[in-house]
Amino acid sequence: MSNGRSLSAEPTDAVESSTFTKDFLALIKIGIVNSNLITVFTGLWLAFQFSDQNFLDHMDILVYTIVGSALIIAGSAAMNNYIDTDIDPLMASKRARPTVTGRFKPSAVLALAISFIVIGELFLFSASVSAGLFGIAGILAYVVLYSMWSKRRHVGNTIVGSISGAIPPLIGWAAVEPTLGTGAWALFLIMFIWQPPHFYALAMKRTEEYRAANIPMLPVVKGFHRTKKSMLAWVLLLFPLPFLLMELGIGFIILATALNIGWLVLAIQGFKAADDLKWAKKMFIYSLNYMTILFVSMIIFAVFV
Repeated sequence: MSNGRSLSAEPTDAVESSTFTKDFLALIKIGIVNSNLITVFTGLWLAFQFSDQNFLDHMDILVYTIVGSALIIAGSAAMNNYIDTDIDPLMASKRARPTVTGRFKPSAVLALAISFIVIGELFLFSASVSAGLFGIAGILAYVVLYSMWSKRRHVGNTIVGSISGAIPPLIGWAAVEPTLGTGAWALFLIMFIWQPPHFYALAMKRTEEYRAANIPMLPVVKGFHRTKKSMLAWVLLLFPLPFLLMELGIGFIILATALNIGWLVLAIQGFKAADDLKWAKKMFIYSLNYMTILFVSMIIFAVFV
């Protein structure tokens, strides 16, 4: 009997474990955590390179910064899920979230979010006071300014939300060089300006969902044509920013400019697109590749300057 019981229980346990892991990763928005950690590490790496410090001599700072950043981003994402519990059921793409399905109780989500944020901040303050303060700024920008205030009230919510998404590289840089510098603010501006065309593309794909949830995203309030014009303007603003990172060399400038030209061409094509949603998907995919290639290339080029 005992053997039969264990054999029948193993598959169930495996499924439960798999489901819990999947739900947990969805709760903390693991994709957002990973993408933001790329920018944190880039800020950290460039600060080491530009200040002629060997990161191997400061492995404690690296660990404190990466772990701390991961925790506050995950905690903030969980807090966003907690805040959006009432509107997520209205959006088809978010109905599988564990806060909607009931797999995670609101009280547990809140406790986890706060715990992650507090522990993450302890790690960041262990790296440097400046890193800890920028971490707090990022949390407040995402949880308060975006999730609790602008998201449901203002068509400029995406721009407000871009503040928090631009802070991670500052956290990484501040952990090494608390006074920051031109390079740090260049990373901030790149991330800040990259986000509107990235998220507007996603918002176009989910316009009807946002309309159902009464979220005033730009495509919902102003329509697709106005959204395309805004996306084009934001892409154009990216062009001068690589020149703020001249220390990375001409190779980086050429690569970054080529990426900007590619995105600009795609943005212009949108005004003659036969299928707006298909074009928006291309813009969204390009934006993801743009960010990944750009920041990974910064890390690589910094080694050879």
